[in-house]
Amino acid sequence: MIRPYSPADKPKLLALLRLNTPTYFAEAEGADFAEYLDTRREEYFVVEENGELIGGGGINYFPEEGVARISWDVIHPAHQGKGIGRQLLQHRIRVVQSKPGMHTLIVRTTQLVYRFYEKGGFALEKTEKDFWAPGFDLYQMRMPLAKV
Repeated sequence: MIRPYSPADKPKLLALLRLNTPTYFAEAEGADFAEYLDTRREEYFVVEENGELIGGGGINYFPEEGVARISWDVIHPAHQGKGIGRQLLQHRIRVVQSKPGMHTLIVRTTQLVYRFYEKGGFALEKTEKDFWAPGFDLYQMRMPLAKV
């Protein structure tokens, strides 16, 4: 079940991030994620299965540009590869499509998972070596949105 984030979810999400560190996230990103949840989160959704929080992902908006950005996707390692991330991404695409004036979706990810977003319809726009941390390159991707 996908539902909106509640502040009570924060400890569980930080624990999920730790489970994905250092495989998908650099050590220093834990503090960044906590700050995002506290001060920069606009819309964030979590995935629950049998009462357990197993994933989450956000959206940030740049209305003056007509752009929304997918942000801070994290899925429990035991649930990766089961379609949870795809469902969460599709949910957020539909949310953004329903917003007036949004015509483009971007995601800033790493070389480790950019193929996931490529399968979801995103095209690689640019890369930057060691952007997030040593060994974690920026892969910025873009997708034009069709209105629903």
